Amino acid sequence: MFAPLIYPAPEAYLDAPQRAVALFGMSGLGKTHLARMLRDKGDWFHYSIDYRIGTRYLGEAIVDNFKREAMRTPFLRDLLRTDSIYIASNITFENLAPLSTWLGKPGDPAKGGIPFDEYVSRQRQHRAAEIAALMDTGHFIGRAHDIYDYAHFLCDTGGSLCEVVDPDDPSDPVLTHLAANLLLVHIEGSEDHADILAARFRESPKPIYYPEDFLRESWAAYLAETGCTEDEVDPDDFMVWGFRRILAHRMPLYDRIAENWGVAVTTEEVSEVRDPADFDALIAGAIARRGEP
Repeated sequence: MFAPLIYPAPEAYLDAPQRAVALFGMSGLGKTHLARMLRDKGDWFHYSIDYRIGTRYLGEAIVDNFKREAMRTPFLRDLLRTDSIYIASNITFENLAPLSTWLGKPGDPAKGGIPFDEYVSRQRQHRAAEIAALMDTGHFIGRAHDIYDYAHFLCDTGGSLCEVVDPDDPSDPVLTHLAANLLLVHIEGSEDHADILAARFRESPKPIYYPEDFLRESWAAYLAETGCTEDEVDPDDFMVWGFRRILAHRMPLYDRIAENWGVAVTTEEVSEVRDPADFDALIAGAIARRGEP
């Protein structure tokens, strides 16, 4: 462990007047489900990293993207230039489509793609925004208690947490900040879960964050494998092709974050959580396992 757990024993967690937990792992394994349950049934503040990214840090860029599309339509162009209409992003915890739409997919513009260089630029902006949102966690823990009078705090991290930190660096600024303020909890997936997530993704491909070196290597490999030029790439086909790659890349990173900075639970355990009491028992059990020789 690079940093002591904020709750060194199960009793320390269960007896804490203000519990603070961050969930991380592959998207689709229950992070947001647990956060929603705790928000609705318990005295927990839900801090969504993706929501913070899409509102505080990329909100203007997202709306500007909407406006660029509107300006391509003569009817909307005239209304927009005369301030006759108002365009805004209605991002919510449950609907992050405005952020996903802005991030986009590289490839053929006729199929909804954007130029690869623009895609890389947006990926860089997303990385900076994600780091900033993660570093806001301590501030929001204070706000949740002092302003809104919530007893407990749940940070719902994005699936790309592992791509913006170095789990093997004991001085990593983001992980140091998180570990000092809350308990990092990995929801473990497996190869079977990866297959399920890949099948789900194939049915509905979504934008995703890639570390830049990995993205450039993947893009070059895809072009070489398919023989496509950049503007011939089917954006959804590339996203599906890249999804298994990024999952395989992330799984060991998640494991090392848990090993060096936190604890782990399984997705099977998460599926049995029905209420805040179940959640507290789950976390206490994970801390107990961590303390076993």
